[in-house]
Amino acid sequence: MCRWLAYAGILIAMDTLLFQPCNSLIRQSLSAQRSVAPTNGDGFGLGWYGDIAKPGLYRDTMPAWSDANLRSLAEQIRSPLFFAHVRASTGTATSRLNCHPFRYGDWLFMHNGQIGGWPLVRQDVEGMIRKDLYRHREGSTDSEAFFYLALGNGLMEDPASAFALTVAQIVGKMRREGVTEPFRMTAACTDGKRLYAVRWSCDGRSPSLFWTQGHVDGCRDGRVCLEDGTDSVMVLSEPLDEDASHWNEVAEGSFLVAEGSRVTVSPFQPLG
Repeated sequence: MCRWLAYAGILIAMDTLLFQPCNSLIRQSLSAQRSVAPTNGDGFGLGWYGDIAKPGLYRDTMPAWSDANLRSLAEQIRSPLFFAHVRASTGTATSRLNCHPFRYGDWLFMHNGQIGGWPLVRQDVEGMIRKDLYRHREGSTDSEAFFYLALGNGLMEDPASAFALTVAQIVGKMRREGVTEPFRMTAACTDGKRLYAVRWSCDGRSPSLFWTQGHVDGCRDGRVCLEDGTDSVMVLSEPLDEDASHWNEVAEGSFLVAEGSRVTVSPFQPLG
């Protein structure tokens, strides 16, 4: 399973969250604390928003912990909204095109988990992707297929409903093929203005997911300095430090929306 982090709020250097905390995302790429796969070395990716609507994207197949370019970029790039992802492949090739996040227009998407029985249902799932969207598919992962199917299901207009319909469609295909492996996921998407995240599985054993809100005032001695306030939100696979007061676990079967200073978490259930 992968590890990821989404940040929205005041302008900060990405290094503040990616490298400096004692359980930073880069450390999680080498030794995750809350994952069945402690090492996430099958590539990494960054997606961030700056002066234009289209987000920047940097992905590579190097393990995140050993890429000097990643450290340099993270130190230099300041952004009010960014995604970061370290990958542990669930069977598809280690290639740049399979690294998250994925980008379509001004949208970013990243995912942790697995569609059970993907080799059995891949053709049917990809066959549901709208033709005008499928031509943008570059890799072979179930994650990217989910993204383009969700786009065709109205992700840009109503993300919660699009996620619910997309999960239901895929689970339906799994059942028809007699797949017994579970569908487990945490995922995040954004249009550069709002941040959306979901945690769901068909067996009640989703990958971990947490969120926090406050004013980020750097990182000291490996601890995120999160002061009172509502100007910044983080949604992430696992806490960045050991200060339990910072981190709220997203419950199984939940959909999170962060817009400005407002964060809402509501129940999530596939349609049908």
